Amino acid sequence: MHVNAGDTAWMLMSTALVLFMMPGLALFYGGLVGKKNVLSAMTQSFVAIGVISILWIVVGYSIAFGPDHTGIIGGFQFFMLRGVGTTPTAFAPTIPPLLFMAFQMMFAVITPALIAGAFVGRMHFRGYLLFIGLWSLLVYSPFAHWVWGGGFLGAGGLHAVDFAGGSVVHELAGASALATVLYLGRRRQFERPHNVPLVLLGAGILWFGWFGFNAGSAGSAGTVAVAALVNTQIGACAGILAWMTIEWTHRRKPSGVGLASGAVAGLAAITPAAGYVPTWASLVIGGGAGLLCYLAVRLKDRLHYDDALDVVGVHMVGGFIGVVLTGVFASLAVNALGVSGGMVQFGRQSVLALAGLVFPFVMTWVILWITDKTVGLRVSDGHQDAGLDASDHAEVAYE
Repeated sequence: MHVNAGDTAWMLMSTALVLFMMPGLALFYGGLVGKKNVLSAMTQSFVAIGVISILWIVVGYSIAFGPDHTGIIGGFQFFMLRGVGTTPTAFAPTIPPLLFMAFQMMFAVITPALIAGAFVGRMHFRGYLLFIGLWSLLVYSPFAHWVWGGGFLGAGGLHAVDFAGGSVVHELAGASALATVLYLGRRRQFERPHNVPLVLLGAGILWFGWFGFNAGSAGSAGTVAVAALVNTQIGACAGILAWMTIEWTHRRKPSGVGLASGAVAGLAAITPAAGYVPTWASLVIGGGAGLLCYLAVRLKDRLHYDDALDVVGVHMVGGFIGVVLTGVFASLAVNALGVSGGMVQFGRQSVLALAGLVFPFVMTWVILWITDKTVGLRVSDGHQDAGLDASDHAEVAYE
């Protein structure tokens, strides 16, 4: 194992691309909410960069990628990054381990920020800070170890695969979003997206950053990264067209928000499969996600849960679809270090997909209870009516 300059350059760029997704997410969520909660929604994305990055460096990375203990948790040898060293490891054999840590840090940053879209306008900023901190350490880092760090769901046990985070990122965020909105209850007032151009701009930035998210997960600048990049593009496009088609049929008009949502659904679904499946399969995965995620979003009204920005319908459902279908379409011809699709792998992927729903839901409920009893969670009715921009931040987005 030795450092390769080309691989290192690609991973430096990919790390920056994933971080660039955070302002994209802020714009995406900021445009989807009403005027009185724009800054609140965007601030939640922005502050997650600071909170989660520090926690990751202190102990999160060690929990996720430290030496395995019983398949459950990484050791604490990398506390404050001590012992990370300069020699490449099995996780990324051609880049410096500090760069691998930084790349994975960006995944840890964006995942809890995704959850915030579900409960906009309802959670105190102080509660949000404690919530995402506990969630990162008690949900994200252990689950990342189970799948990517040598734990019992991944190569160290079940041999389920997740190329870039269909379960670790999207399912975790979506299932946790569901737990959060059920715990907090419904909003007093429903708000329409106040700025669709911001939504489309944010979705475009997310799409751009997703190339680092997925192709960077190859860990090197080779054929697998190329396959992941192409599959990412096709999955997003298929998601757009499928969502647009069903929305046009159902509502008689295709919407800008719908196009953006379809792209994100396709991207979420292709994420776990990007470096494992042939190109044609990305059409099926992305298109299937566009269709099924649209139906899931429409279903939330019948199920009476108030997911403000459709985190459950898009990320949880999209991630679940991608994780399961990876077990159907994965091919060793695409990635010799991957898996081959079939009934056995489909079963493994199904177990992983279910674990990605149950574990975060239960743990998130516990974290919400702890946070609620210590610093409080739900804002008052008066603060909801005024908006969190004014009540939490004493600012307004527009004069």
